[in-house]
Amino acid sequence: MARVHVDSWRETYRGLMPDPVLDDPGLLRARERFWAGALTDQRYSSNRVAVAELDGAIIGIAMSGPASDADATWSWQLHVLYVDAARHGSGAGAALLDAVLDPHDAAALWVVGPLPRAQAFYRKHDFVPDGHSRTEAGNGAQTIRMVRRPAGSQA
Repeated sequence: MARVHVDSWRETYRGLMPDPVLDDPGLLRARERFWAGALTDQRYSSNRVAVAELDGAIIGIAMSGPASDADATWSWQLHVLYVDAARHGSGAGAALLDAVLDPHDAAALWVVGPLPRAQAFYRKHDFVPDGHSRTEAGNGAQTIRMVRRPAGSQA
């Protein structure tokens, strides 16, 4: 899981995050600690986690949890969704999204702003930008928030 996380960051965010963050030799270990905590710490027991596998190797990861934004009007938040670049377009991302977010739940996510492919993927799954943006602490990425109303709701 940590390998997919790190490889995806390096493939996707080069030029959008500082090189020292992406090239940090401790990045893989930091992501290993992140996932160990996410999977074992009771504080995160309500999170939903899924992996996509191909021939016994993890090719995608996803995690959602209860809404964490202070102004949330949605119940769930997508925290992580990464698929190996070689598997983009395979359906793994959509399957992971469905595994961690119920389409009947209102949800939100933060996506790096200048990533049209990622934004198009989320738009295809009924997420729309809500006008909020922020700079991520620790990596400096510029992100925008996208929200999805529950299936069948009126805008």
